[in-house]
Amino acid sequence: MWNGMMPAVTTKFTADGAIDAAEMERCVGLQMDAGNAGVIVCGTLGEGNMLSHEERIETVKIAKSACGNKPVLLTVSEAGTREACELAQMGRKAGADGLMIVPSPIYHTDRDETITNLKAISSAGDLPVMIYSNRVAYRVDVTPEMMMELADDDRMVAVKESSDDIRRLTEIINVCGDRYKILTGVDNLGLEALLMGADGWVSGVSIAFPEENQRIYDLVRAGRTEEAREIYRWLRPLLDLDVSTFLVQQIKLAEAISVGSTEYVRPPRQILKGEHRARVEKIIRDQIACRPDLSKYAL
Repeated sequence: MWNGMMPAVTTKFTADGAIDAAEMERCVGLQMDAGNAGVIVCGTLGEGNMLSHEERIETVKIAKSACGNKPVLLTVSEAGTREACELAQMGRKAGADGLMIVPSPIYHTDRDETITNLKAISSAGDLPVMIYSNRVAYRVDVTPEMMMELADDDRMVAVKESSDDIRRLTEIINVCGDRYKILTGVDNLGLEALLMGADGWVSGVSIAFPEENQRIYDLVRAGRTEEAREIYRWLRPLLDLDVSTFLVQQIKLAEAISVGSTEYVRPPRQILKGEHRARVEKIIRDQIACRPDLSKYAL
């Protein structure tokens, strides 16, 4: 459950803003066809904070229907502990296989508040937990020392490491040993993290290019680093689309071009337009034009 490519998928909408269950199921299915280990729903890329609790539970059920026996994790990213605990309980009842918990997305908690909050949500959900450590986006840093303080809760099993500093991965291993599975959450540090010992990759751009991302992971695991590097170098301009305030719109545009999906987003976001759209579309189309032949990297 905690090894491999585990993409954070987008939430699909119809033109009038409703959840598009059929398109979401199709796109999650593409991840399964590529061999991904599972998916995470309702994260930042999944516009989770734009969804009601009921809609988030609906996305869990849609993803479960497409994933077969592979795990679906529900992102819990709430301003208040009470609301987060409520969502975690709803996720368990809906069949989520685990939770990815954002410590505190609005109020910037201190050390004790962060640990208390994470423990409360874990207890309420009573599911395996991936701790989301992202000091860049959410201004709350879950340090390796804090991870060790959380280690007495057996439900805390994994960390999504998104500090944007590749050194942090080694620091976690040095402090925590093999207590946690570690998955990188920064797309354009994906290969670097795998080579430094990450167990998996919570990817974003891979939902538009699932086979290429999966092949990078598989090649690394097979010890074929140079071949993984070749694909990664091709993918790198696309991976940069994930590290942006506009990651949702940019990756949905990549999905539209690469896998024929839709771009609808929830306001206040808007579909890309003008020069921004032209620039991103050029990046996507240029890379598709020189897409690697994966048959050269058969396993």
